Amino acid sequence: MSTHVRTALISTAGHCKVACGFCFRADRAHGFLDTATYTRTLSRLREAGVEGVCLSGGEPTHHPRLRQLVRLAHQFGMAVSVVTSARTAAEVTVLSRVARLLANVTVSADSQGAMALGRTTRTAASGIDTLRALGTGTKILHVTCWDLDDEECRELVGLVSGAGVEVQFSPVVLDERTLRREGGSVQDYLVRQQLDAELLGRHFDLSDRYRAYLGELRELQLPAGGGERWQCRSATAYVSADGRIRRCPYGQASVSAHAPRAAIGQFLTTPAQDRVTPDCAAICRRPSAAPDDRSASCTAA
Repeated sequence: MSTHVRTALISTAGHCKVACGFCFRADRAHGFLDTATYTRTLSRLREAGVEGVCLSGGEPTHHPRLRQLVRLAHQFGMAVSVVTSARTAAEVTVLSRVARLLANVTVSADSQGAMALGRTTRTAASGIDTLRALGTGTKILHVTCWDLDDEECRELVGLVSGAGVEVQFSPVVLDERTLRREGGSVQDYLVRQQLDAELLGRHFDLSDRYRAYLGELRELQLPAGGGERWQCRSATAYVSADGRIRRCPYGQASVSAHAPRAAIGQFLTTPAQDRVTPDCAAICRRPSAAPDDRSASCTAA
C-alpha cells in the first residue's frame, strides 16, 4: 500500500564545509540546485499533493538564491522549513533574511563526544546563538549525541531553558565501515546509544517518538532472526541537488525533475520498494516542513 507523500526534503547544495565524520548524506557533489530545476520540481511535487518542503544541504545558506527558493515554494502554496548548520556571521545574516518566511528553522549541533567523533565544531551554545538571531516562530535545536555525561546534560538544560527553542535529540548513526574504523562493534554502539538515552531521560522529558526511534535503530542494526528489513513507509520524498527525485535518499530508483509529468506522478504514487536502513531512518526523522510535526521534541525535566 502506498504512503501518500506529504513533504519533500530538498538538497539545495551538493557540498558542505562542515563535513561531519558521521555524516549520513546520501549524495555529495559540487554545485547548487538551479532555480529552473527547482521550480519544475515544486510544480510536480505540488501536483502529487506535497504540502511542504524542507530545504537542506549541504548548507542551504550557501545557496546564492535562498530567498528566491523560499518564495517560490510559497507561490506553490507550500510551507517551508530549513535545516542548517549556520554559525558564521555571513551564514546567519542570509538565514535571518528569510527567517520570517519559514514555518520552522532547525539548527544542527553536536554533543562533545559527537564533535570529537565527527571532527566538527557545531556546539549547542553556538546553535542557540544562531536561533536567537532569527525571527522564525518555531526554532529547533537538533543535537546529535554520543558519549554524554551528566555535566554536559546539565549545561544543555541551562542553555535551552528560557531560550525560546525546542530541542530534539538524535544518536550518532554509524555504518558498519565506520564502526570497524572506530574499533567498535554493533553491540558496543547500541549500548552507548542506550546509556546516552538514559542520561538524557534524567534531564529531559524524552518523547515516546524518540524512544520508539531507538527501538527501530536497534531492530535495523540487529534484525530479529536475521530477518529482512521493512519496506520504506516514509511520507517524505527526497530531491537531490542535481534534480533527481527519490522516495528514499538512499534508494536506487529515481526520476528526473525534467521527466514527463505523468512519469513523475506515477513515481510518487507507486509504493516505494526501498528497504529501510539506519542511515535513511535518521534522515527521515529530521524535522519536516509541516509546522505541527514536532512530536520528537523534548523539554527540560
